[in-house]
Amino acid sequence: MTSKKLIEIQGTEINIITKDENDYISLTDMVKNFEDGLSLIERWLRNKNTIEYLGVWEKINNPDFNSLEFDVIKNEAGSNRFTLSVKKWISKTNGISLIAKTGRYGSGTYAHKDMAFEFGAWLSPEFKFYLIKEFQRLKEEENSKHKLEWDLQRTLTKINYKIHTDAIKENLIPTQISKSQINFIYAGEADVLNVALFGKTAKEWRDENQELSGNIRDYASIEQLIVLSNLESVNSMLISQKLDQKQRLQKLNELAINQMKSLVNNKHIKKLQ
Repeated sequence: MTSKKLIEIQGTEINIITKDENDYISLTDMVKNFEDGLSLIERWLRNKNTIEYLGVWEKINNPDFNSLEFDVIKNEAGSNRFTLSVKKWISKTNGISLIAKTGRYGSGTYAHKDMAFEFGAWLSPEFKFYLIKEFQRLKEEENSKHKLEWDLQRTLTKINYKIHTDAIKENLIPTQISKSQINFIYAGEADVLNVALFGKTAKEWRDENQELSGNIRDYASIEQLIVLSNLESVNSMLISQKLDQKQRLQKLNELAINQMKSLVNNKHIKKLQ
């Protein structure tokens, strides 16, 4: 993805594009107010020192750099007939230090900021100084904006997290069952667990949710499923202790409430969701 920015150096507007997280500065814009204009870029590219610097940079930053083709270009550099275009550099060496751009992000020759600073020094030490200074100002401005956006995002995340956990507490933590529910004898032990955790039997849930397929447990949260598994084990133990169904239901409901309160804010459970 490519983005575009603009800086101004000594009255000259210079485009900067960001590609693959690297900033490229327009050499075409840099020479607008220099005598001989675009021909300066051609002269700079013919310079043997420029070729050597390009090669060093590419070898460090570009794993796909074609060193063999670079050696051919370097050996030719300095001769009267030697010329080098950006397109030739890219096609021969797989170089990424220079870009030939067309389209809505600005046409012309672009160079990675490291190369552009070198070109600026070649044009004029004063121009290089202001170029680096303005570029640094731009990056500091971007960093401040990103920090502000990050702080805002972090604040919104905290607010949303609070809203989310409050909703969980309101909708997932079981309510204490009524005396009439405790006194009611349920046909199956499965419904004892359903009432203890969900506050209703499987049939009551189906009557309330006729448009849904499956059963009450198919729509349980991961926290509810964990508690349900625990309730099954505890219920087996209570049955072995000869507690009647009414006593077991009351104890299981109390256990479900306590465990759900503990689980809704458990960071390890959230990683499973």
